Amino acid sequence: MYESFFGLAREPFSVAPDPRFLYLSKQHRDALGYLNYGLRRAGGFVLLTGEIGAGKTTVWRAFLEQLPPRLDVAYVVNPKMSVQALLKRLCESLQVELPADADRPGAEADLIDALHGHLLLAHAQGRRTLVVVDEAQALALPVLEQLRLLTNLVTNEDKLVQVLLIGQPELRQLLEHPEMAPVAQRIVARFHLQTLSRDETEAYLVHRLTVAGLTGPLPFEDEAIRRIHRLCRGTPRRINVLCDRAMTLAAERGQLRVDRALVDQAASQVFDLPGLRRVGPGQAARWVAGGAAAVLAVFALTRLLPPWQTAGATVAAASTPSTASAPSSPSAPVSAVPASALAATAVPPSPSAGKHVASAASPASPPPVTASAAPLPHGLQPYDSQAEAGDTLASQVFGQHLPESEAWTRLARRWNPAFTPTADPCAELPRQGLRCHSSQGGLGPVRLLDRPGWLLLTGPDGRSTRVLLEGLQGDQARLSLANGRTLTVPLLKIAPWWQGEFHTLWRSPPAYAGDGVLAADGASGTWLAQQLARLDGGPAQDGAEGLALRIRAFQMAQGLRPDGLPGPLTLMRLNHATGVSEPTLAGSAAAR
Repeated sequence: MYESFFGLAREPFSVAPDPRFLYLSKQHRDALGYLNYGLRRAGGFVLLTGEIGAGKTTVWRAFLEQLPPRLDVAYVVNPKMSVQALLKRLCESLQVELPADADRPGAEADLIDALHGHLLLAHAQGRRTLVVVDEAQALALPVLEQLRLLTNLVTNEDKLVQVLLIGQPELRQLLEHPEMAPVAQRIVARFHLQTLSRDETEAYLVHRLTVAGLTGPLPFEDEAIRRIHRLCRGTPRRINVLCDRAMTLAAERGQLRVDRALVDQAASQVFDLPGLRRVGPGQAARWVAGGAAAVLAVFALTRLLPPWQTAGATVAAASTPSTASAPSSPSAPVSAVPASALAATAVPPSPSAGKHVASAASPASPPPVTASAAPLPHGLQPYDSQAEAGDTLASQVFGQHLPESEAWTRLARRWNPAFTPTADPCAELPRQGLRCHSSQGGLGPVRLLDRPGWLLLTGPDGRSTRVLLEGLQGDQARLSLANGRTLTVPLLKIAPWWQGEFHTLWRSPPAYAGDGVLAADGASGTWLAQQLARLDGGPAQDGAEGLALRIRAFQMAQGLRPDGLPGPLTLMRLNHATGVSEPTLAGSAAAR
C-alpha cells in the first residue's frame, strides 16, 4: 500500500464510514444540528437524505457517538423486510424477549405488545428510544405505516419512540405519495446533504490526509484537485475511490505528487468514463495528422502576412476546425500557443503562461494580456504579482518585526476603527465588549472560528514576526505585514513557518465576566436561552439542565467538543450563527 510511501499512519481514503474522517463542512455541521434538533423534539420522524456517497451514513455514525447515554437505539440496516420481520428486528435490537410464537403468521400484534411493554418500562426508568432505518428509500409502504403507528405509542405526556430515516433522494419522493401523508406530517426535522464544492473538495482531501497522519505538503497538485472535483462531482465516496487509486499509482511510480495525468489514469481504471479510455492507433494517427495540418497552416500564414496581422491570423488559423483534427482538450497547455496569439485572444492564460508571455514580448509588440488567477476577495492579487522584482516571500514577510501589542491593536481596529493604542490592548478591550483569545490547533480552528487574527511566524533563519490573517479563501491566505503591506499567498508557502498558534478577538455578551465560561443562570443564562431560541425554536427561558442540553446540541452541530459549557469557542460560534456583527475571513463586518 501507499501509506508508508507518503508517510501516513493509516489509510486516508477508505470508503468505510469512519467518524474520525468526517469532514465537517458547513452543511455537515448543519446536518448534525438538524439531527440534534429533531432528537430534542422527542417524537415523530427525522429525515436525512442525500445522493449516493454524499456521507449520510458517516454523519449518522458521528451523531451516534455523541448521543446521550440514556438513549436506546435500534438500528435497521436491511429495510427490505416485512412488517413482522421489522418488529422482530426491533425487539432483538432493544433486547426485548420475543413471544414464543413470534414466527407464526399474524404475530404482529404480540410483537407490538412486547415492544410497548418494554418502552413503557424504559420510559419509567428515564430512558428514550430511537429507531434508525438506513437506506430507507427501500422501505415498503406497509412498513413505513407500521413505523408511524409505533410513533403513536405514548404516555400521558411523552411519545415513546422516535424514528430517524436515512436514505437517497427517492425517499423524499416516497414520502410525497398520498398514502404517506400521515408519515410526512410527522416529520419534525429534515435535511438533504448536497455534494461538495471545489473548495470543499480540497478541504476534504486536506482533512482526510491530516487525520491519516500527513505532516508535509498536500500531495495533490491544484490542477489534479480541480480534475478530481469535476470527475467525482463533489461526491465524497467517489473522491475516496479515485484518490485512493491515484495515490497507489503515484507510489508505484515513486512520485510524491499526484498530477492531472495520474488522476485521469486512475479514473480510467475505477470509473467507466468514455472520455478517459485509451485512444486507439487509428484515432491517434488522425489527431497527429490534424495537428500537423494546423501547424503547417499557421506557419504559412506567419510567412505570408505582415507582422502586425500575424497575431490575429494565428488565432484565426488555430481556431478553425479541421476535418482531421480532434476536439480541443481543456488540458492543452497555454504556453504551447505563441505569445502573440495570447495577446490577441480575449481568454486570459494561466499564471505560468502569463509570465512566459511577459518575458517573450518584444519592445515593439503591444502590451500582452496579464495573467491572473481566480478572483480573490477585495480585489487582491497573488503575491507573485505584488512582489517587487527580485524580492522573495521570506524577505517580505520577515523584513520587519511587529510587536505583540501592535498586532492586537491592528486587529482591534477591525472591530473598532477608532480604537486607541495602549501598552496592553487585551486589558483595555473588555471595556469595549471585546475579548482576546488564543488557540493552538492549526488551520482547523481558524476555519471554524472564521475571523481575522494574527499568527506568529518563524523563518528558516530563526527570525520571528507577526502577521495579520485578514482573509482566507480556499488555499489562499490574505496577510497584512508589519509594514502595512498586504499579500495573498498560498497556505503551503507559510505552513513551514507557522506552529499552529492563532490569536483573535470576539465580541462577548453583556454578562460575561471573562473567567472562561458564561454562567448558565441569572441574566447570562437568560441571554443564552434567548440566543439559542433563535436557532432551535426552544424556550426563551430554560433551567440549567435544559440549557446545558441545548448548548451541547449546538456544540455538536458546530463541530465543537460537546461539553455543554458555554466557553469562548461556543460563544464565538453562537455569535456567528445568530448574526452578531463581527469581521470574518471572507469579508469585513461593521463593528457595533
